[in-house]
Amino acid sequence: MSTLPPLARVPLLVLGLLSLLTGVFAGLARLGVEVPALAAMHAGNHAALMICAFFGTVICLERAVALGGLWPYAGPAAAGAGGVLLLAGGPLPAAQLLFLIAAATLLGGGIVVVRRQLALFTVMLAVGAACWLLGTLVWWSSGNVHAAVPLWLAFLILTIAGERLELTRFLPARPTAAPSFVAVSALILAGALLAPFEEGVGHGLFAAGVLAMAAWLLIFDIARHNARQQGLTRFIAICLLSGYVWLALGALAALGGGLAPASPLHDTTMHAIALGFVFSMVFGHAAIIFPAVLKVKIPYHPAFYVPLALLHASLALRVAGSLVELPGLRSWGGIANALTLAVFIATMIVSVIRGGRPPARRRRTG
Repeated sequence: MSTLPPLARVPLLVLGLLSLLTGVFAGLARLGVEVPALAAMHAGNHAALMICAFFGTVICLERAVALGGLWPYAGPAAAGAGGVLLLAGGPLPAAQLLFLIAAATLLGGGIVVVRRQLALFTVMLAVGAACWLLGTLVWWSSGNVHAAVPLWLAFLILTIAGERLELTRFLPARPTAAPSFVAVSALILAGALLAPFEEGVGHGLFAAGVLAMAAWLLIFDIARHNARQQGLTRFIAICLLSGYVWLALGALAALGGGLAPASPLHDTTMHAIALGFVFSMVFGHAAIIFPAVLKVKIPYHPAFYVPLALLHASLALRVAGSLVELPGLRSWGGIANALTLAVFIATMIVSVIRGGRPPARRRRTG
């Protein structure tokens, strides 16, 4: 089966990174930080740039590589192009259409996987893609990006949780794991689907479901066992476990009304989930995902802990600024968040360079 060669995948990843860069600066503009005018113009598109354009591109690209063939690459291409169109000031409906195409392609790929292997985790990955599609439809039909946010967050949370569910097969069978996962996921879905129509009830159900999912992951995920290992396995486990704590914190803030844009807990809710949880997953799995997508080597190094520690410290500073109502402290936390992502990218680039070096010759003895 023909597929896109690794070198040809790089431009797709670059499109996603452009949206990440602008999305980060747009987020800083929302905190009152002075940023380039182009980024400040997109402060209202922060969520779309980060979730649809960046995460959409990366997740679609990873799934396209796994599926094989050429048609799945329409997903990352459409998501990346949608982000670029937003950045260029193009018609919003055209960008939304591209995101819809990307989400539909990801959902189509999910359905193909379900047909190949019918299992709870494959179904959940397809459901996550459907949440992205539905959220973007809500945005397109209502013109209100905030109405789409619970469905977009459900896309990220259920995608990650579905991938973690797959790995529970390596643990001793626990009869309550699958039924409780279904119940928790159903609660998240019910809240996300209801939120555009009954915001208060929908947000409450969604927040309760997310809190229950954080508890499920802390209890049932293999990360608790892998944290006792060494090297990359231990690093990934620590990323995961710390991310689950942030997911729980974000859910608690959401239970306090933090999903409403005007809430003082809104920044805490959104970034505890999207930064603390989701980016902890990114940091943990980058050494696995990027080699699979780009066919490069990223050898593990203890320096991987540096951006992880900075992520948690900077996010804690940002959350503290929100909770004690010190906008300056929150802004400095946001700036530190941005610098953390830069450190992470630099760490990955250095690791790729290290991985590309020929192994040192062993000294001949005797």
